[in-house]
Amino acid sequence: MTADVPPAVAVVVMVVACDASALGADQARDEAAIRQLQARQQDAWNRHDAKAYAALFSDDGDVVNVVGWWWKGRREIERQLQAAYAVVFRDSRLTIVDLDVRFLAHDIAVAHVRWTMEGARTPPSIPEPRQGIQIQVLQKRNAEWRIVAFQNTNSLPEAPFPTGESSTVPPQP
Repeated sequence: MTADVPPAVAVVVMVVACDASALGADQARDEAAIRQLQARQQDAWNRHDAKAYAALFSDDGDVVNVVGWWWKGRREIERQLQAAYAVVFRDSRLTIVDLDVRFLAHDIAVAHVRWTMEGARTPPSIPEPRQGIQIQVLQKRNAEWRIVAFQNTNSLPEAPFPTGESSTVPPQP
């Protein structure tokens, strides 16, 4: 059957198979850790705990929120969230509804996080967040996953693009 396979080749095949199995187990553990991070995100938000929420980020992490405000560094994220929780998000409830994780390297991942929110009280000039998608770039540092970049986007149900000239929107001045 495989009696003609040189012993050295058999050893290489066994080593590669073991490495692939270990890599799969490591990746499963890492994905579970990232899923746990998302559960902590939901929990910290719903407790309106700016410090716990900001702790999900690396020290040099940044956030672009749903209206395009860019917060740089854990301290600024915490400070801005503290202000937001005082009124606008005081009664808000965040629910993580779906998560897709893709590993770019053993210590770098991208997560697409679908969410819904109830209870936000935004001023008239800012759309109330009800559902959206976060894109998170995560990095594993010192055996712990942290968010290093975060883009949050409000979303609407997908609909077909308009067709024909009569359905175009006039240009904005």
